[in-house]
Amino acid sequence: MSALLEVVALGKYFGGVRAVQSLSFKMKEGEILGLIGPNGAGKSTVFNLINGVIAPDAGRVLFRGADITAAPPYRVAREGLARTHQIVQPFMTLSVFENCIVGACFGRENLPLARGREAAREALAMVGLEDRLDAPASQLTIAGKKRLELARALSARPTLLLLDEVLAGLNPTEVEYMIGVIRAIRARGISILMIEHLMQAIMNLSDRILVLNSGMRLCEGLPAEVAADPAVIEAYLGDPHLADSLRAGAP
Repeated sequence: MSALLEVVALGKYFGGVRAVQSLSFKMKEGEILGLIGPNGAGKSTVFNLINGVIAPDAGRVLFRGADITAAPPYRVAREGLARTHQIVQPFMTLSVFENCIVGACFGRENLPLARGREAAREALAMVGLEDRLDAPASQLTIAGKKRLELARALSARPTLLLLDEVLAGLNPTEVEYMIGVIRAIRARGISILMIEHLMQAIMNLSDRILVLNSGMRLCEGLPAEVAADPAVIEAYLGDPHLADSLRAGAP
């Protein structure tokens, strides 16, 4: 069986800055793959390359066997790939419900309005926002906007979901709730590629971990293997607590 997602020798430069270099990896159906690395390692750039926000200077992106390299984001969404953003980007002048209807009608199934409303309600219930349908997106808290960002992506009924620091800025109770939502999403058969700096969370959620450093693959493997890898620990020496967090979080 072919990989769900395959990144082949991907490269991207911004002027003289090497953001991503010769990066290759694969994802299987139903998998949660964690993507970690120091700030500036190229993680969000990888997301932007995968979903067509920017075009690579080298390499290819294959999704379910189809070449989507540099395809525009709307086409990538129609293929079944949705994402959240590190800095949440809801449509502030629209309601919570309307935000998700947009996601549904421009997602994988290209739903008509009536069915898009159904998909939006389902996604909002999944993240616990079913009682805020008519609230303007601008009135939500940061935690609420994080949930809305996730619900809008889910409304597109994706096959693969890219989560960019969906736990960042949340308090421990909110983090625990979102971890439960992520597990419920995976239980529905949606594959997840996620960037996260909360090491205990990503180590416990992920089937495998891919570590980037300076735009290149540093290590890839099971969470316990990655947590024990000397090269990974060395790359994070700037944070004296991270190595312990890696070990504590790995199942």
